[in-house]
Amino acid sequence: MTDPDRTALVKVTVNLVPRTVDALATACTRTRDTKTDTINRALLVYNLVLELMERGGGHLVLQNPDGSTERVHLL
Repeated sequence: MTDPDRTALVKVTVNLVPRTVDALATACTRTRDTKTDTINRALLVYNLVLELMERGGGHLVLQNPDGSTERVHLL
């Protein structure tokens, strides 16, 4: 059985700086997702990044389609 508190929508008001407004608009255009969907996904990714930083010393290693890798340091 699903916990009703985990399925309820919660309305949140945020104040975005211009750079973030631009990033949100760009992401929505690229994905054709709504602002709500984009922000939800962004927060899930942010939480994943924080979790990875806690486990791996603050960096991610990305593997490109050509097999090359890049190390991204997160501050």
